Amino acid sequence: MSNDLQWLLLRKNNAFMVKTVAEGPVFSREPANLTNIHSWKYSGLANSKTIAVTDSEAGIKITTRKVKATPNAVRPAYSTSIIRSRSGGSRALGVASKVAKRGYRPDLRQATLARVSAVLASQKEKKAYPPKKTRGKRRTEA
Repeated sequence: MSNDLQWLLLRKNNAFMVKTVAEGPVFSREPANLTNIHSWKYSGLANSKTIAVTDSEAGIKITTRKVKATPNAVRPAYSTSIIRSRSGGSRALGVASKVAKRGYRPDLRQATLARVSAVLASQKEKKAYPPKKTRGKRRTEA
């Protein structure tokens, strides 16, 4: 089935659509949707070439669909690469950029880098702030 036909079948209603406001934007919870916007360009279901960036125990997991995979193959149709957390943010961004740019989906490069940056930010440990100091005289309530 062609990508265009899949999008025509999925665009009006599917289980991943999120409509918050009647006249507002339509969002999507698809697994390989990088921007969570319900459109054909970012759709993880209607495109044969998809890029999924997820958080994992080991680091950042980038999953791409193999170009020559048969439609019946599900698990062997995907290629996964894991970028270790210890390797640093610039390496993770470089690997993600190369995956998107290598003739695979250069139009998704910017969205891929944004998703990798967001995952890296979520993996960082939160900074412990000192407790707030009270200013002025402390009032005692009776």
